[in-house]
Amino acid sequence: MAMRAAATAALFANSQIGMGSGMKALYSTLSRFPFKLPESKIEKPPPAEPSTNLFVSGLNKRTTSEALHKEFAKFGEVVQAKVVTDRVSGFSKGFGFVKYATIEDATSGLKAMDGQFLEGWVIFVEYARPRSPLTPLNNAAPQRQW
Repeated sequence: MAMRAAATAALFANSQIGMGSGMKALYSTLSRFPFKLPESKIEKPPPAEPSTNLFVSGLNKRTTSEALHKEFAKFGEVVQAKVVTDRVSGFSKGFGFVKYATIEDATSGLKAMDGQFLEGWVIFVEYARPRSPLTPLNNAAPQRQW
């Protein structure tokens, strides 16, 4: 309501005084923001420790595990490549994992493929973080980690 009144007053002032001062009045009323905006400090998690398992994000929805294996095999011995897929559609969820035989192969794969194009999409590669333990539901016994 106050904004409408300020705009109406500014338009009235423009028609009475001239364009310059009325617009200044309108902008000066809008420029004072009475609320303090929250300070957003997004803390980036620390980088994961080097391991043989890589996390690959930014994958195309049509990327398969075989294509992922083929591209990363150029930089070392790939033990396993897995694209995480949607249960219903069967398409990629946009991320996957590549497991190398050695940490050196994983490091060379990470450096070579991070920020590169794969099937038309830019992919991002980083060391995979270990999975956090699942919280028990409704005070049930903790589930086994397979």
